[in-house]
Amino acid sequence: MTTKGDKVEIVVDAGDTTRTYEVAATRAGRRVETAVRRGVVEVSEVTRSGRPVRTARFMANRVVALVEQPLPGGPLGDDPQEG
Repeated sequence: MTTKGDKVEIVVDAGDTTRTYEVAATRAGRRVETAVRRGVVEVSEVTRSGRPVRTARFMANRVVALVEQPLPGGPLGDDPQEG
């Protein structure tokens, strides 16, 4: 399970430049899910029960990068105390 603070950054080609958007787990117990369907990249913050709280959608051919950033020390993050 992810924790408050986990986030996904989406880098999108905006023609002459790139733009960066962020979807984050804003409360404990929420997580960020990423899906690619029919040429659309969808990044959602969802509750423990799976109900989406907010969703960002982008055309897949415009997405340059998806950067998942787990909270350091979380279940998926690197813990500096571990050897």
